Amino acid sequence: MKRKKHIVSISFLMCLLVYIPISAAAGNKPNEKFKAGEVIIEHVLDSYEWHIFTWKNHEVSVYLPIIVFDEGRCYTFSSRRLHENEKYITTNKKTGESIVFTISHEGKYKDKVVIINDDGSMQRPLDISITKNVLGLFVSCTIIVVLFMLVARAYRKRGEKAPKGLQSLFEWLICYVRDDIARKAINEKSVDRYLPYLITVFFFIFINNLLGLVPIFPFGANITGNIAVTAVLALFTFFITNVLGNKEYYKDIFNTPGVPWFLKFPLPLMPIIETVGCFTKPFVLAVRLFANITAGHIVVLGFISSIFIVAQISAAGGVGMSIFSLILVIFVDMIEILVSYVQAYVFTLLSALYFGMASKEHKHS
Repeated sequence: MKRKKHIVSISFLMCLLVYIPISAAAGNKPNEKFKAGEVIIEHVLDSYEWHIFTWKNHEVSVYLPIIVFDEGRCYTFSSRRLHENEKYITTNKKTGESIVFTISHEGKYKDKVVIINDDGSMQRPLDISITKNVLGLFVSCTIIVVLFMLVARAYRKRGEKAPKGLQSLFEWLICYVRDDIARKAINEKSVDRYLPYLITVFFFIFINNLLGLVPIFPFGANITGNIAVTAVLALFTFFITNVLGNKEYYKDIFNTPGVPWFLKFPLPLMPIIETVGCFTKPFVLAVRLFANITAGHIVVLGFISSIFIVAQISAAGGVGMSIFSLILVIFVDMIEILVSYVQAYVFTLLSALYFGMASKEHKHS
């Protein structure tokens, strides 16, 4: 009973933490309508600054460093310069020419740092800036490393004693990934080869999913809801599968057993389908994780934003809507905690299944 009360209390606190910055944004300009779409998109997309809240026309943000390369030269400056002046002008020390940086607000380079040429056209430099998601990634990776170091230290100190606390939780999760995911999908001879990656990717996704639900700096970045991050994770699975795949794996692709010969010759229909399948599998992995996590963020922010949309029509309606919305947000938050685990489990399970196919042994009759 106490646990349920703690869970509800934490969820309610999270809702209030989401409510406060949105409330500040909504009350910033009395004569301007609250733009729910802009608030939601600002949260789910990456940016060069970490906007915390707006109060009395003053934006409280963490301005991140912009790092770009153009013609072999590196330029670094704070995103605050672009926020305050729209443009940042510097000089190419080699040629003496002025270089104008800005953030494009339209076209194919929308919301990206670009160089404005003399003719007014825009040029995209090589951009390795520390964005909101990159900073969030540094924070989450630091937390993951610290957690595992604490667990490792607990093992060294406690020795053969029964685990407790954080050590107990991590041991259960690690054993679960090893015994119920890896060993059931991969043969015993090969499972130890893939296990470190499977454990790493499970905890990386799970912890980042949970941190994305905490709407206060330096948490709340939509890391696993960023298609670039999920695509990289999927590519790791793709390369591990195909680089470490044995001859039986490639035999199943190019000479699928149990398939009629006319599906292999003269038109290699089955090999084409299997080859395409090798590339669609990581695509599905990336899109599934990205879509589910992003959808969860949009739903939560949508419920909170509905309070201010209704309040603009009727103050009394806004009060009633706030109660209804907060109840829904608590409910969705509970679901999102479950989804955080489920998405980590599904990604790890599918990766293990692909590794199992790549390490399949030949059955001797």
